[in-house]
Amino acid sequence: MSAIQILGLVAGTITSITFLPQVIKIWKTKSSKDLSMSMLALLIIGVSMWLLYGILVLDAAIIYTNSMVLTMSLVMLFFKIKYK
Repeated sequence: MSAIQILGLVAGTITSITFLPQVIKIWKTKSSKDLSMSMLALLIIGVSMWLLYGILVLDAAIIYTNSMVLTMSLVMLFFKIKYK
């Protein structure tokens, strides 16, 4: 694995972790009233497209990062629906 690939994976990890505090907060408070459904929808669409792009160009960093962000986004969407 090259230094550039490692850089991409580390950057992707850090970027993905930024969603974790929000997921934890929603889970602990059982409240998602301040989350915008349209923001979540756009985020999920955009991240899904980035993931597809990463798969098509076989870029591990893009696949990894967007898989993690998509997972966090779907969890937030689940909580948004569950904790109306």
